[in-house]
Amino acid sequence: MIPAAFAQSTIDREGEAGAAWLAELPGIIEDLLSQWHCVADGPVMHGQVGVILPVRSSAGPAVLKVSFPHPGNVHEADAFTAWEGRGAVLLYERDDERFAMLLERAQPSTLWEVGDGDQIVAVAGRLSCRLSVAAPAELPRLADQADSWEDELRQGAADFPGVLPDAVLDAALAVVDELGRDQPDLLVHGDFHPRNILRGEREPWLAVDPKGYVGDPAYDGGTLLKPRALALIEAEDLMKALRHELDVFAEAAELDRERVRRWAHLHVVQAAFHGRRRGFGRARGGAYLDRILGLVDQLAVSWC
Repeated sequence: MIPAAFAQSTIDREGEAGAAWLAELPGIIEDLLSQWHCVADGPVMHGQVGVILPVRSSAGPAVLKVSFPHPGNVHEADAFTAWEGRGAVLLYERDDERFAMLLERAQPSTLWEVGDGDQIVAVAGRLSCRLSVAAPAELPRLADQADSWEDELRQGAADFPGVLPDAVLDAALAVVDELGRDQPDLLVHGDFHPRNILRGEREPWLAVDPKGYVGDPAYDGGTLLKPRALALIEAEDLMKALRHELDVFAEAAELDRERVRRWAHLHVVQAAFHGRRRGFGRARGGAYLDRILGLVDQLAVSWC
């Protein structure tokens, strides 16, 4: 029932705790199918931290999602509850103790697969605008991470001296101080990128896999632009192409362009240090990691 690749990656990442959870996972799934009166309707799929089983339920086609207990997944169901299907998949049932949800089934194709950059960022922008609703009081605040962001930036500069010019680091620290410490009380997806936007039946596009934060929607714009940079890496003028996509996104999202740019700058400076410590999901070492780090450094300077 559990895909081998998912099992191995969970053990590699979580160790004994991951192995113990995997041993319990088939029983958890069977219990939830019975509890929510569902019937399996396809093979088990998976993301990075959870499995997704297509099911038939009284609500119609749905998916059963069970995630490894992780702090990043605690408020996923809260975000879906607040959105009530407005721009995101509907939440039918939740079992917070077992990090499980019964969700509306979307199509497997993602916004990433569209190919047209303008369409990708325009769709994402319109969706971001719809998702920016008043946040439930119990959600964690992005502003509470500002001190740790500052500490990580300063530690990164100390650990990797000379990687980025001082002015680039100073600009990122200014984003933390000027945007990060006082943010709106709006719901922020927290992991807003094209692969977390699926084609739907009820609506053309639906968001999935939110972290669920309270903060500035422009933060999500910065998250979106990171993978877009990699998609445009072969562009004749990368920064011209990215600035154009920034303009399209900001207009569609009804956000201040400069605010989105500044969040994007913070994201790439963080990525420059993070990538040197741990690599990235698509490259842990070697020439490809070096190429990505070169791109990230370029963006950090150019967005400044």
